[in-house]
Amino acid sequence: MFLSYATGFGLGGGLIIAIGAQNAFVLGQGLRRNHPMMVAFVCALCDAVLIAAGVAGLGTLIAAYPLLTTMAAWGGAAFLIWYGFGALRRLFDTETLAEEHITKTGWKAVLSTTLAVTLLNPHVYLDTVVMLGGIGGQFPADERLGFALGAMTASFVWFFAIALGASWLAPYVARPITWKIVDALTCAVMWLVAYSLLVPEITALIGG
Repeated sequence: MFLSYATGFGLGGGLIIAIGAQNAFVLGQGLRRNHPMMVAFVCALCDAVLIAAGVAGLGTLIAAYPLLTTMAAWGGAAFLIWYGFGALRRLFDTETLAEEHITKTGWKAVLSTTLAVTLLNPHVYLDTVVMLGGIGGQFPADERLGFALGAMTASFVWFFAIALGASWLAPYVARPITWKIVDALTCAVMWLVAYSLLVPEITALIGG
């Protein structure tokens, strides 16, 4: 049980820590101090649900229907491009990280954006449902729970570490240039993820 838990924690952490749309979003909300704990919890909870579904066999089902991944790729890329444009526009604002100058949004808007960044990004499904689910499914039935719990733990630890770390650093990096760097990084990450989603689909269309 412990070995399967440790394996799940290691593999889950390795996949989640990679730079991606979720991490960039959580970092930005943490620096902005805009409901960072809620954002971290929602991201980790979504990962936990998807990991559980993957280990239970959903990954095999998704792999059997390529149309699902194609639709998710186009829809997810469209959202990420739109969100990247929003970060790009903020580069030309005068926003700083000082508490009194930060523009914050309500928790409902933050929640909906968090869910969109998480659930409209096909990479999340590939990492949690397909990859972790496929690996976890190879464990004996009595060890799959341990593997899934390990991967879930890694997700919770990582997202809360980003949110808490960014919130703690915010007072020390309260300069306009810092926020512009964060927005530039966010825009670049969102567009790179969108690019990685669209290139295989466009190549398949041209080749087909």
